[in-house]
Amino acid sequence: MRALVSVSDKTGVVEFATELSRLGWEIISTSGTLAALRNSGLKVTNISDVTGFPEICEGRVKTLHPKVHGGLLARRDKEDHMAQLAENGIETIDMVCVNLYPFEATIAKEGVTMEEAVENIDIGGPSMLRSAAKNYASVSVVCDPNDYAKVLEEIRAEGNTKPETRLMLSAKAYTHTALYDSHIATYMRKAAGMDEKLFLSFDAVQSLRYGENPHQNAAFYRSGEKASYSVAHAKQLGGKELSYNNIQDANAALQIVREFSEPFAVGLKHMNPCGAGIGKDIAEAWQRAYEADKVSIYGGIVAINRPLTAEVAQMMKPIFLEIVMAPSFEPEALEVLSSKKNLRLLEVEMDGVKAPQRQYVGVTGGLLVQDADVDCLDITEQMCVTERRPEASELEDMNFGWRIVKHVKSNAIVVVKDGKTLGVGAGQMNRVGSAEIALNQAKAAGATEGLVLASDGFLPFDDTVELASKYGVVAIVQPGGSIRDEDAIKKANEKGIAMLFTGMRHFKH
Repeated sequence: MRALVSVSDKTGVVEFATELSRLGWEIISTSGTLAALRNSGLKVTNISDVTGFPEICEGRVKTLHPKVHGGLLARRDKEDHMAQLAENGIETIDMVCVNLYPFEATIAKEGVTMEEAVENIDIGGPSMLRSAAKNYASVSVVCDPNDYAKVLEEIRAEGNTKPETRLMLSAKAYTHTALYDSHIATYMRKAAGMDEKLFLSFDAVQSLRYGENPHQNAAFYRSGEKASYSVAHAKQLGGKELSYNNIQDANAALQIVREFSEPFAVGLKHMNPCGAGIGKDIAEAWQRAYEADKVSIYGGIVAINRPLTAEVAQMMKPIFLEIVMAPSFEPEALEVLSSKKNLRLLEVEMDGVKAPQRQYVGVTGGLLVQDADVDCLDITEQMCVTERRPEASELEDMNFGWRIVKHVKSNAIVVVKDGKTLGVGAGQMNRVGSAEIALNQAKAAGATEGLVLASDGFLPFDDTVELASKYGVVAIVQPGGSIRDEDAIKKANEKGIAMLFTGMRHFKH
């Protein structure tokens, strides 16, 4: 039995090849892997001694030879295949242990040149993997060091790998080369200014009990590139397994948290914030978020942007929550919240905001792709379009409300005061309907003066301004851009309301 071993990732390869040799396998190798194996004391055959041809073109050509691919591809059950091998002095190769040049890692380096990238495009490796994978009936193809132990265990027990294992290894090899080629194709198409194809690659995290509803099957995948503010890359410290809806809501909560640098807490239900607050510390922020809507937070998702303290854990403990997320948990806090066995506790990386990401939304028969809405303007007095200018405290609340309304389903209206949400109107078919919901929530909370209203889109009529004035709103922040902006400005001037236009909208469908 012969194994061809040539790897870029040399994790465990010496031990693997050593055990194969002990079990009676001949080891064939190339270049750097050959040196590593021989330095360990192993007897290894140079690939040039197999092909009768030296490596050429700085190693670009060394395994592209009939004595390699004939030995891999010949079907052992076909007499003519085996006769042709014999006629041409070709021996079979029964295993390929190969992983590929680090193309993805190379192009991820800052300042990498096209020449560097191209030199890390593997040719012989994918060819050997594909040949071995095609002939999985007779050949084992190993591209993942995690499979070394399983392969050795089966060879020790039965002299070779099992047929079902070879099929699994074949599938992994084709996945490996497909992913590799997709990275190369994406890089080269970008360099050439082409965007007619889109390749996506995600790794399975878990199968979910069901999707949005019990009759829907679902699974959870994550990207290979680690990201901050990501539930996909979070560490679960306790509680039940996440559900489909948990993951959706947790993701929505984390996108709100990333907007704030000061101590901040948000409660979220059904993809919309139900309460949010900032404070001098995380305890005050949480208290404000909770008091904003004590009813809707029941069964909700909570995210904070500071280590979760024992004090805050005690405040949260009496409330039924599905998930609590924080950058870290103090040991005492973890002990308090872990007593609620079903409460999911997630430790989430929050050290900075990544550059703009792409956002993918499936539609029947297609996919929408856009840059994620990560930008958010600071609200300044220079944006004011009315006679009344906002006070400093109102500007602070405008900045707070603007960052919250951005994450509420359109049409979206948020009413805030003193760094706390008082009313959230989400997803209505007209903007004044959302305003009525938010303003009535604020009134029910006893807030009737000095309020700030934020709207994710422009106000197409003056009706929202008229309504807001009746509920104690003194300042409004909105994108502007309606052909009837002057109507809204005129009404604001009439009611003594300060109005600011940002010039940037934040629709969220």
